Amino acid sequence: MIANPPSPADEIKQARRKATLGEVIIDVLKYAVLIVLAFSFVLPFIWMVLSALKDDPQVYTIPPVWIPNPAFWENFPKAWSQYDFTRFTFNSVFLYGLPVTIGVTLSSSFIAYGFSRVKWPGRDLLFGIVLATLMIPYAVTMVPLFIIWKNLGLINSYWPLVIPAFFGSAYGIFLLRQFYLTIPQELSEAARIDGAGELGIWWRIILPLAKPALTVVALFTFIGTWNDYLAPLIYISKTELYPVALGVNLLRIAVGATGTPANIYPYLMAVSTIVTVPVIILFYFAQRTFIEGVTTTGLKG
Repeated sequence: MIANPPSPADEIKQARRKATLGEVIIDVLKYAVLIVLAFSFVLPFIWMVLSALKDDPQVYTIPPVWIPNPAFWENFPKAWSQYDFTRFTFNSVFLYGLPVTIGVTLSSSFIAYGFSRVKWPGRDLLFGIVLATLMIPYAVTMVPLFIIWKNLGLINSYWPLVIPAFFGSAYGIFLLRQFYLTIPQELSEAARIDGAGELGIWWRIILPLAKPALTVVALFTFIGTWNDYLAPLIYISKTELYPVALGVNLLRIAVGATGTPANIYPYLMAVSTIVTVPVIILFYFAQRTFIEGVTTTGLKG
């Protein structure tokens, strides 16, 4: 007997089964790669947290001991009291992080408004020059800036770190300008017809609509100041003015020193864990707005 050839409907079903199987295999491979990459990024943080719960013998044991036994939870308060980390945290947040974040966010948004919503001669050329400053390494300007602030008598203070923030950030200006370009010009024109000036349009219309982009700039800036080590190291030499990053470095230096108390390495990991948690919490609560700001920035050029 001659078998009946498959009908067109059967052929379509078989093709769909093959396509579905192929999609499943691709999805499995894709998620497997993502899981491996995600674990590779999380692994150092896991090791940091676990090391914070160990004592010296467990830290330096070979092969490594992954699970602390016993776990020394008292390492966290003891490490925090090793130096004045409460003071360091106050310096990082209130003397450095918040002033710089407010300055960069407000000044960059105002400058970006001029580059995106106001037409004036040489606007695009000057914007290109602003972007070109992103390619200048900090090491090139580090010494001249130090000499300027030293001659002004502002060394050993946070003024050299805070004052420049109120003159805009090239990266923040770029992000906010790109976001402002996505806002319809009709809103600004309607406000001008009602008698609003450019400053009022920026403050009352553009800023409320730009909350996602402003959140991105604010988060990047605050995290940058929280983790900043080099700039405070250049301008600040008084221990009582240290931010968290320089405070953690005190423990790092003590790890290799002779005659230091026991468990300095676990203390270093404990403090590092504590100062990492606020950034994670901050990103968690601002995650939706942050992602929205990143995805909607740069839609226009």
